[in-house]
Amino acid sequence: MIWLIGGTSESVLIAETLLAQGLLCLVSVTTKSAIDLYPKTDLITVKVGALSFEKMITLAETYGIEKIVDASHPYAAAVSQSAIELSQQLQIPYLRYERPQVSPDNSFPIIELDSFDTLVNGDYLHDHRVLLTVGYKALPQFQSWHQKATLFARVLPSVSSVENALEAGFSPKQLIALRPPVSYELEKALCEQWQISLIVTKASGKAGGEDIKRQVATALGIPLIVIRRPELAYPQKTSKLESVVNFCCEHG
Repeated sequence: MIWLIGGTSESVLIAETLLAQGLLCLVSVTTKSAIDLYPKTDLITVKVGALSFEKMITLAETYGIEKIVDASHPYAAAVSQSAIELSQQLQIPYLRYERPQVSPDNSFPIIELDSFDTLVNGDYLHDHRVLLTVGYKALPQFQSWHQKATLFARVLPSVSSVENALEAGFSPKQLIALRPPVSYELEKALCEQWQISLIVTKASGKAGGEDIKRQVATALGIPLIVIRRPELAYPQKTSKLESVVNFCCEHG
């Protein structure tokens, strides 16, 4: 059985492709809403919820996992690290599927930073009207900036996302709940409506709308700050679906 660690739109395509090969799949996701994204077939089992390292070991042993495909979000570093440790401890082959990076456009300057800590401890946001498209989990790190900048955030339309944003000091008028993908026209209109002077995003690739944000920042002539992906020492990594299928189908 293949263990597909989900969490991205690409993981659904990977699951569909593996099932078409007749491979048994265990898929792990963090939210119940993600269950409906995957095919309904006896070949697939979907597990929901955060997994401790101990639970991951139990799952691997219970389902007789033979291969691990890590297609978790580029910023879910803790999940990937646990999966790598699990593969090493139980000697299960591991492959990281990494969504492709957006090719840089040298015609417009992008500010790339290594972490949110670097961003909030610097002076990048001062006096700006900032649109944060970084996920609700990162919003608490910006609490100290509510008095030094005008912050707005786009979050997923879920109760937990909105509640966490409110707890991080964002008022309802500073929030908009939208499910990606967000079109160029809508992203640009939102920035114009809020008179945004700076956009902050993660290097989430085209699937995460990074290319759209780059286009909008260029069109409006405003700075774009991109937080780089965490760097991990993946045993194996690919951005090609074909390589994932070959990895899962090969014996040994």
